[in-house]
Order: sequence, then C-alpha cells, then structure tokens
Amino acid sequence: MLAAIIRRLRPDMFVLALAGTVAIAALLPCQGTSARAFHVLGLIAIASMFFLQGARLSRDAVLAGMTNWKLHAAIAGTTFALFPVLGTALIALMPHALDRTLVLGVLFLCALPSTVQSSIALTSIAQGNVAGAVCAATGSSLIGLVLTPLLFGFMSHLRGGGIDVSGMWQVLVELLLPFTAGHLLRPWIGAWAARNRRLLAITDRGSILLVVYTAFSAAVVHGIWHQVPPMMLGALAAIVAALLAIGLLITRSGSRACGFAHADEAALVFCGSQKSLVAGIPIASVLFAGPTLGVVVLPIMIYHPLQLVVCAWLARRYASRSVAAVIGEGAPLLPVAATAR
Repeated sequence: MLAAIIRRLRPDMFVLALAGTVAIAALLPCQGTSARAFHVLGLIAIASMFFLQGARLSRDAVLAGMTNWKLHAAIAGTTFALFPVLGTALIALMPHALDRTLVLGVLFLCALPSTVQSSIALTSIAQGNVAGAVCAATGSSLIGLVLTPLLFGFMSHLRGGGIDVSGMWQVLVELLLPFTAGHLLRPWIGAWAARNRRLLAITDRGSILLVVYTAFSAAVVHGIWHQVPPMMLGALAAIVAALLAIGLLITRSGSRACGFAHADEAALVFCGSQKSLVAGIPIASVLFAGPTLGVVVLPIMIYHPLQLVVCAWLARRYASRSVAAVIGEGAPLLPVAATAR
C-alpha cells in the first residue's frame, strides 16, 4: 500500500528535468558564441527528432481508428477551436494581467496540437478508446505542424499583433520536411526505430531540454524575471489552470450530451485537453527568436506538468467508473482489474 502511494506521488521525471533545465539556465545561461552553438545544436536535434518520429509512425495504427469520424471531429474541434476561443476569452476578461509577450504565449498554447504519448497513455489508463486516441493524437500532431502557425497568426492578428509569415514556411521546412523524410524511409529504418523506442524517447526529450535551455538562457540574459514579475507569473498560472479546468469540464459535459460511450468520452477528454510540449517548443523556436522565445513558452511550460498531474488523477477516476459499470452488469472483475493496472 505504501509503495503504491509513493508511486502515485512520484513526479514525472521529464517535468523534473524541465525544472532543472530552467534552473541551470537561470544560474549558468549560455551567451555569445556558446549560445549560437547551442542554437545550431538545437536545430539539428529537433530536425532529428521529427525525422525519427516520422520513422516510428505506424500507418496501421492510424488506419485502425479512422472510422470513428464523430470522435475525431470532436477532438479536433476541442483542440483547434474550443481552446483558442477559451484562451481569447480568458485574456479578454483579464486584459491587463499579462504583458503582450505572455498574451502571445497563451494564444500559442491554445493553438497547439494534442500530445501523442500522454494522450494515448491516459486514454488507456481510463479504459478508453485507445485506437481512436492513437488516430486522433497522431492526426492532431501532423495537422498541427501546418495549422498551429496559421491559427496562432490569425489569433495574434486579432489581438493587434502578428508574426512573420515566413516563419510558417520555416516550420514546414525545418519540421515537416524531416518528418516526411523519416516516414518515407520507414520501410528501411522503422524496425530499428521500434526496437530502440526507449532510447529514442530519451533523445526526443533531450532535444526539448536543449531548446528550452537555449531559450531560457537568452531570456535570462535579457532579464526575463524583470519582464515577468511574481504577480504577473501568478496571473499566468491562474489563466493556464482555468484554461485546463474549463476545457476538461466542457469536453466531459459535451461528450455526455452527445451520447458518447465511456470509451469515446475518455478519448475525447484526454486527447482534447492535452497540449503538446514536444511540438510546441520546436514550432515556437522557429516562429520566435532570442529572449522572446523564453517568455512565449512559459505558458506551455506551466500547462505541461499541470495537465499530467490533473489528467492522471482524472484517468484513474474514469478507470474506477469503468470497473464499477462492469461490476454492475454482472461481468467478472478480474480481467478488468488486470487491464486497469
């Protein structure tokens, strides 16, 4: 019992690594020649990450869940429509809480696609539609490479800002092109990528940490803690928490109003509410440069650990509800309990 409680309380190692990276950047930021070297290494690492993600993408897994169009439409609508509307509304309700760069960061967070790994893992824990989650999360990640910059550009334009359109082409060249190349080479390197999935997961996260270190180093050198005082940081955390809470509430209520079964409801709640740090950091690094990048990614840096903690708790609640439903129908408990583990 004690071991189970400790496992539940143990924080996600990637979240700890992110916090450690920010701390190192605050104490020992890279500058000058070293900053340029880290920037180039970051570009290479991110391109490699997307290349290997393309190599690992299974077409069979995607095709397995494509028939449930109602579920996929709901997830896509939540990711690319509901969250942008919620983010814009929350900023309008607190117009003076954040400065312009943090406002862009919140809008950028809202435009991001869903995660792949955590969406699928949470749906599985919740006894949800895993095949549908695989298809929806993968499709969201791919569509987001194109749609996220366009959607963010539109929202920032409405707020009186805007981004350089050439940055959107850079996303296609620096991220989508390596991804496509990796997927085309899948017949030759796909088996190797599948065998080394754990090693490649470490390199994926290492790429993100490298970009985060470079971004926050530039932000620290240019005085990020003067740009984002404690009161503003607290307001940002409140907006991000409200965004997640309202998003979860609407997706859960909406799925039940639409008559979704438990499995599809779980897939919608967990795929729709997740925002991808893995996609967000690379896209932001293309669209923004210098110290601005470190400030813009602050909202997703706060949202990422929050979504993991809250949704992991909620997924266990869904699993308990699924088990209770099976018991109520008189089915044997053992197979379900084993699956829930």
